[in-house]
Amino acid sequence: MNKIPKKGQLNKYLQLTGIAFQMGATIYLAAYFGKKLDSYYQNEKKIFTLLLVLLGLAVSIWNVLRQLKKINQ
Repeated sequence: MNKIPKKGQLNKYLQLTGIAFQMGATIYLAAYFGKKLDSYYQNEKKIFTLLLVLLGLAVSIWNVLRQLKKINQ
């Protein structure tokens, strides 16, 4: 028989889905502003894009770990 997930477990699934969207949005915004800065300063090697994407990735991973710790408590 199929078991219906409890309300608390369903809430955890929704939180995990939200984490994925937050991670994507953070990295996207970092890349967007990096491209804007490279365009403004006319950099050929896209230094700001690379640095901001790496920073966005680090912030996203830190945020995921923090939220997972909160969900598991």
